[in-house]
Amino acid sequence: MAADFWSSSHHKRWIVDRAALKQARAEDMRYVKDPLFFDLFNIFTGNLIARICKKLGFRQRVTATASVFFRRFYLKNSYCETDPFIVIAACCYVAAKAEEFPVHIKTVINESRSAFSRLGVKNFPTDNSKLAEMEFYLVSDLECDFVVFHPYRTLMAICGKEGGKGSDQEAGEHGFGVNDGPRYWGTGEGKLLLQESAFQNVWLIINDLYRTELCLIYPPHLIAIGALMVTLAYHTSMKPIIQQAHNERTPSNSNKLQSSPQPRRSGRTGHSEKEKEKEKDKKPPQDVIGFLAGLNVSMSAVGTVVQEILSFYTLWDLFTDEKNQDTFKSAQPSTSNLLSRGTAGVKRDASGNPIQETLPPAPIDFANEPPREPVSAASILQAFVKMREARMADLANQRPPPVNKMLEKTQNMNID
Repeated sequence: MAADFWSSSHHKRWIVDRAALKQARAEDMRYVKDPLFFDLFNIFTGNLIARICKKLGFRQRVTATASVFFRRFYLKNSYCETDPFIVIAACCYVAAKAEEFPVHIKTVINESRSAFSRLGVKNFPTDNSKLAEMEFYLVSDLECDFVVFHPYRTLMAICGKEGGKGSDQEAGEHGFGVNDGPRYWGTGEGKLLLQESAFQNVWLIINDLYRTELCLIYPPHLIAIGALMVTLAYHTSMKPIIQQAHNERTPSNSNKLQSSPQPRRSGRTGHSEKEKEKEKDKKPPQDVIGFLAGLNVSMSAVGTVVQEILSFYTLWDLFTDEKNQDTFKSAQPSTSNLLSRGTAGVKRDASGNPIQETLPPAPIDFANEPPREPVSAASILQAFVKMREARMADLANQRPPPVNKMLEKTQNMNID
């Protein structure tokens, strides 16, 4: 196992850019014209992995590792040519072994089949050999890289929680998104004091982000700091602390404090001395803004991660799981909207008469795209099935390669 993230296989082989993700979906994009489908499908599969791991009694680290394995597998494979449901089960099974929490293969099959049947997936195999075979293909595509670094480690180290082992655990982690320095939170001294509710909120945000492909694009410490930034900005318990730190750092407020009249002295000197001693004993509130400014990371990279997080939650609001899909039953979009977002154009002749013609699907301008309707898990599954059927039909209709008759005759000759 690597001593730190930057010398690990996670960083060297499994951190990619947007171009690599686009290339991985090139085959699928032939059958799904709207790229938004893949973001929704990531949420759909992430929910399935979380549900199966919860049924199996896995801790969160196993669930996170299974999600990372699933994203890595589809860096090398397309959705339209594979069965993601057997891949999900295999990822949960392999992640349990990698995180030293093994379960019997039959238990994984039973829980997976139960979760998939709720969505209408009836062809999930019951034979142990099918999942064992898929395990072999998964391990091969993962190149036996089972060590995964997660943002939880960074979060506990920054906040000084038990299990984080303070700043020494992350010493020497410098690289992408990190400025020159020994540690990515400045000198490594001190810790960020978070209320328990705020800390749990950061933890839950990190859990949710495994429904995206951020684990393939950004190092885990940037994801942790991005989730921390979102919590500090939006969590109700942190807003007064941030506001107080901002007021203390504002010069205008300091001038007002200096010009403010001094309080009247009390006639009782003993009482005033006790108050002074209490004020000395009180610790000043932590400068949260100063702590964040001292993080030895690229703030532009962290800002990009924050934007990704906010965009993800905006998209997740459109996704309705099977538990509440009846609420939006009348507002479900048709599956064709996900598979082909084309527009019908009208051309006119020299006399001005309309000529009816159907234009090919045009790319969507997401900047001017109107608000979309909620999408259910059932519609996502239906769109995926149609994509698989279209791909299988293309494979069946493909002509075999031309036969070289001269070569065929040569091969069929009996040479004595």
